[in-house]
Amino acid sequence: MPTGTLLLIDDEPSLRQLLSQILELEGYTVLQAATAYRGLELLQEHVEELLVILSDVKLPDGNGLALLPRYQEKAPLAEVILMTAYGTIPDVVQAMKQGAFDYLTKGDSDRQLVAVVSRAVDKAQLKRRVAELEKRVALPYTFDAMIGHSAALNQAKGLAQRVAQTDSTVLLEGPTGSGKELFAQAIHEASPRRTKPFVAVNCSAFPKDLLESELFGYKKGAFTGALTDKKGLLEEANMGTLFLDEIGELPLELQAKLLRVLETQQFTKIGATKPSSADVRIVAATNRNLRQEADAGHFRPDLYYRLAVFTVAVPPLNARREDIEPLANHFLRLYAAKLRKRLRGMDADFLRYLTHYNWRGNVRELKNVLERAVILADGDVLTPEYLPAEFDQPQPSSEAPGIVDDERTLRSAEKSHIRRILLETHGNKTETARILGIALTTLYRKLQEYEL
Repeated sequence: MPTGTLLLIDDEPSLRQLLSQILELEGYTVLQAATAYRGLELLQEHVEELLVILSDVKLPDGNGLALLPRYQEKAPLAEVILMTAYGTIPDVVQAMKQGAFDYLTKGDSDRQLVAVVSRAVDKAQLKRRVAELEKRVALPYTFDAMIGHSAALNQAKGLAQRVAQTDSTVLLEGPTGSGKELFAQAIHEASPRRTKPFVAVNCSAFPKDLLESELFGYKKGAFTGALTDKKGLLEEANMGTLFLDEIGELPLELQAKLLRVLETQQFTKIGATKPSSADVRIVAATNRNLRQEADAGHFRPDLYYRLAVFTVAVPPLNARREDIEPLANHFLRLYAAKLRKRLRGMDADFLRYLTHYNWRGNVRELKNVLERAVILADGDVLTPEYLPAEFDQPQPSSEAPGIVDDERTLRSAEKSHIRRILLETHGNKTETARILGIALTTLYRKLQEYEL
């Protein structure tokens, strides 16, 4: 039997009661209103569950056809059916043009009423499912959807959220698998460019010649096989965001062309004689220390400083261990639903292995480990037997094996030096990393290693 909440607005008590009884016998919950004013009040109160509005055209305080936009504005996921005692073809046409689901003439058979309402309910429920799916699809790319509340993650999110509202170029630094692309997408979604394209390209995935044509495009006849003009990713991302992952792998020849884009918003396609323009925000990411790469001559210093207008260090998983449990629970639910397995959670030993493991592959490795465990799971709880073989090794401690932390070791000297610089900078990690001449991600790793 159908279910759902309907709103019936009609000033004739006997007809309103009759229609309500018919629809309630079909399994619907029917709210009744005698005036447009009361109908709008009920609509506001029950907008979350309301599926269909049946409104008389001639009401004491309004016209149903004129009220149609207000119904749609207040309950965009509900369908509207208009009713009148004297239906005319022009009225029907106008109602349908304005977005009404259907138009009924009072006195039509009960069967027709039920059929029209049933179709309207089906459409409203479909709209709700689509809206929910769109919400789920969009959610993973927002800052609010990032899982974890560690100090390291919150610091990175705070910086990224502040720069997101601007058009400034952003450089994301962090080890492979730490979530740099997720940060890039969140920056885009929080920016004024959110309704425009987000285009991502991995600079290490293409040879130089192919990467140039992918980024900048080419003109017909520019080379053998160029049979038509091709738009580059810069044009595809026009008015939006271009995410350049592994920017440290960009060949030196292309670095000069990218620098021109950053400075002038112009570029030249392969085989073209005139420059093209693209209004694009650049977000780049690297797992290297680009400053050191620039000093060593492996990366253009002018491009580095142009990219590093605002730098955000995405922390490795080892620097945010308190986030491991919520992340693991998220991946468990994700893969349990995908693989249709009923899992209640992880036992204490499984979780202990996760929190003490040295996650060289960061969040990406954790995700893979949970997917594997869910695939292997026979019971309703994940246990250590479902972990890969490397987890059978003794649990790593904060101290390196075989090393005594006394004043004679190089490790102790490094630990003391980092502590001293941290005190000098009053705990400012960005400034500490600058003074030490290391990447912020390296500093996070050492802070974790030395328990500072």
